[in-house]
Amino acid sequence: MPLARIDLAAGKPAAYRSTIGEVVYEAIVSALGAPKDDRFQIITEHPPGELVADEGYLGIRRTPDCVFIQLTLNTGRSLEQKRAFYRQVADGLHERLGLRREDVFVSLAEVAKENWSFGNGEAQYAPADS
Repeated sequence: MPLARIDLAAGKPAAYRSTIGEVVYEAIVSALGAPKDDRFQIITEHPPGELVADEGYLGIRRTPDCVFIQLTLNTGRSLEQKRAFYRQVADGLHERLGLRREDVFVSLAEVAKENWSFGNGEAQYAPADS
């Protein structure tokens, strides 16, 4: 049920984009406990000037290769799970793509379960009508 929006600078090969998606998905399953096959991702490339990541906010030196990852997911994950997710994504992208850990920006947006429809015009996770 997490929806991942992944934004990165244009010009990377398809395999690079695919690997980012794989790393994020693997961390969603292992660190956040989402079910296997629960993979919904939007991966978008942007031309120069469309992604802005401050080069030094909080003392972290970012480059134009900064990747933005935003997950919309159900509420209820612990701080430990979230930290494990951040770490696993940054480490995985570094190990598999050579992406600097400093260039991995992650944001989580938590929503109630009734805010999802996976198709058929239904709220699959909402409580049954009384």
